[in-house]
Amino acid sequence: MAKDAEKSTWKDFIWNSRTREFCGRTGSSWGLILLFYLVFYIFLAGMFCLTMYVMLQTLDDYKPTWQDRLGTPGMMIRPRGKAMEITYNTTNTETWDMYIKTLDNFLSSYNNSLQAEKNEECTPDQYFVQADSGDVKNNPKRSCQFNRTILEKCSGLDDHTYGYQAGKPCIIIKLNRVIGMLPGKDGQAPFVTCGAKKEDSDKIGEVEYYPENGTFNLMYYPYYGKKAQVNYSQPLVAIKFLNITLNEDINIECRIISNNIPPGTLRDKFAGKVSFKLRINTKG
Repeated sequence: MAKDAEKSTWKDFIWNSRTREFCGRTGSSWGLILLFYLVFYIFLAGMFCLTMYVMLQTLDDYKPTWQDRLGTPGMMIRPRGKAMEITYNTTNTETWDMYIKTLDNFLSSYNNSLQAEKNEECTPDQYFVQADSGDVKNNPKRSCQFNRTILEKCSGLDDHTYGYQAGKPCIIIKLNRVIGMLPGKDGQAPFVTCGAKKEDSDKIGEVEYYPENGTFNLMYYPYYGKKAQVNYSQPLVAIKFLNITLNEDINIECRIISNNIPPGTLRDKFAGKVSFKLRINTKG
């Protein structure tokens, strides 16, 4: 009898035919609850849409309203290799062919003909400022030519192997883009300097820089953003190792030197510098 009573109570909770209640509530009670939650979630959705609309009104399509990046831009190299290691054998074409292809693809947009078509010749050693007129945007903004021939022996035009076959490889360095950054004051352009880590200081040998002194000319700054400056050509610096020690790992670090870019921090190993390992083998 007790089991029958428990079974009857359970069934009555699901559906009580006497009171016409489902799960303890009448139809009107369920209707009011559903109506409440419907109105509640419509209100939340409306608040979310209103908040997003107000936030979007504060954004600029061409320039971020807030920039929370580090004050020191990052640096990167081409080619990078695996885990920032460039290792190859001068006698084995397959070991360095991928580096050549990477550099060819990377520098293809810097061909003189393309630069002359899309960009213009600028006055060196001074910022190329293109200010807006109040609320009237001066867009699209123009860009300065960075011709591939500036990289001279590392352009890949005279030596299609970029020195890799001869054991005198070229490495291309670029400084990450930061909107509005003016990387030098008093007309002093930032420049790149590279050296071996302390334990390898006697192995790096002589290094050549292109352009001369490894400078990022001021005329390529400020950068106004990808949408405002669609044809922007990022300035590059090439370094060529002329007589680096062969058949050994060489740990190299390149830094940006500027009178108004703060040095990088330990938290970001790519801020203002880039480190990589280079090994050139000559033995089979």
